[in-house]
Amino acid sequence: MNDKIVFFDIDGTLLDHDKKIPVSTREALKELTNKGVTVAIATGRAPFMFKDLREELAVDAFISFNGQYVKHKEDIVQTNPLSREEIISLEEAAKENGHPMVFLDHEAMMSNHDKHPHIMKSMDDLKMHYPGFNPTYYHDREIYQALLFCQSEEESNYRDAYGNFDFIRWHDFSMDVIPPGGSKARGIEAMISHLGFKRENTYAFGDALNDIEMLKYAGTGVAMGNAYQEAKDAADFVTDPVDEDGIRNGLIKAGLL
Repeated sequence: MNDKIVFFDIDGTLLDHDKKIPVSTREALKELTNKGVTVAIATGRAPFMFKDLREELAVDAFISFNGQYVKHKEDIVQTNPLSREEIISLEEAAKENGHPMVFLDHEAMMSNHDKHPHIMKSMDDLKMHYPGFNPTYYHDREIYQALLFCQSEEESNYRDAYGNFDFIRWHDFSMDVIPPGGSKARGIEAMISHLGFKRENTYAFGDALNDIEMLKYAGTGVAMGNAYQEAKDAADFVTDPVDEDGIRNGLIKAGLL
């Protein structure tokens, strides 16, 4: 193992728009690992959502829930659950507005609505199944992230009323709900402290709005060519799109391959 570590977002970064790993990405990560560089995942997804991907790529370090659950091999490096009392209050307001919610821990995700079109569309776009139905799932579990399903013009009331949450929009119909100040950057900070890496030797690849903090925090932040403009502005440089050898070319430009 050398002194460098690279964090990769999943959707739009490791996975293309068809939720597949480009061949050049797969080969580049293998080369990176053979060079002794530590490869880690940094995602808004829950751990159970990318277990197969971790196994396929032989990655044993990850930041999930946008920094709320960080793990290296069998060591839980950091957890930061949502306040149960605040979740109850938020859910009550969401119900009054006709907005469904989904609650996630590190093992599963459960919805408080059996069949809602906004949940269906959001999950379909992630190529994921509809969540299980269990309205009381969060009552006796630590919840690291919730999903609130509403459109952008409806979100301001939640942002104004619930300052103890951060709301990050990831879909036209859905927002992530995470603890205040939670971010992939905090997850990286915890991971490199645990593993003994220096910040200047960290690299991060991402494309979305929830990647902005980590692109700024990493020693070298790389935005994908298909990234949001805000992510590109936060990065040190922009590589090619995910489906045009973006990971490989970005690693080469960063001097890692």
